[in-house]
Amino acid sequence: MKAAVLRYRVMAYITGVLIIIVIFAGIAAQLWGHNTIIANQVATVHGFLYIVYIVFAYMLASKLRMKAKPTVILLLAGTIPVMTFIVERWMMRTYITPALAEAEPAAQQPVSQ
Repeated sequence: MKAAVLRYRVMAYITGVLIIIVIFAGIAAQLWGHNTIIANQVATVHGFLYIVYIVFAYMLASKLRMKAKPTVILLLAGTIPVMTFIVERWMMRTYITPALAEAEPAAQQPVSQ
């Protein structure tokens, strides 16, 4: 479970940072500086990594046995600037921390023979 959480969180931050760069720096450079390198290159990288984010987020949602609506919110978070950061914190508070706390005592119980 911890590995799935780590993969999800890393991809959420990477996806979030890239979409912020595309929206705020890339589009501004494209409009005012007629420079399309940032918008094209970073947007392409964001697109590929968003697919990886989708896979990792879905794997985490299935491990947490999340319902359809929160899963869709989780998967779409990488399409709106800043939303990945908000949804990541919401996921930690609502789903991940309780699931890790529930799994931890079971892992620490001594094996009786």
